[in-house]
Amino acid sequence: MTVSEKVQLTYTTILNHFIKTGRAPHYTELAELISVSIEEARELQRETASTERMGCWMCHDTDYIESWAPFSNTPTHHVISVDGKPGWYGQ
Repeated sequence: MTVSEKVQLTYTTILNHFIKTGRAPHYTELAELISVSIEEARELQRETASTERMGCWMCHDTDYIESWAPFSNTPTHHVISVDGKPGWYGQ
């Protein structure tokens, strides 16, 4: 799998986790979801977040996801719904 394919898989997996659970996965959860080592998942998460045009970013000086387009992992004034069910925060 190429780096760009891994980045796309990482983005999609995190997005799907948001939809399913209402929150971002920790990189240890991500590792299990995409079948890579914990360290590789942490690095892929950072690389994906730093990819231009993704609209994703990490909490300052941490390895925790703050926002993953279109979702926010921290509360905002923008409550959104998925399949008509409210409960997610938007960017």
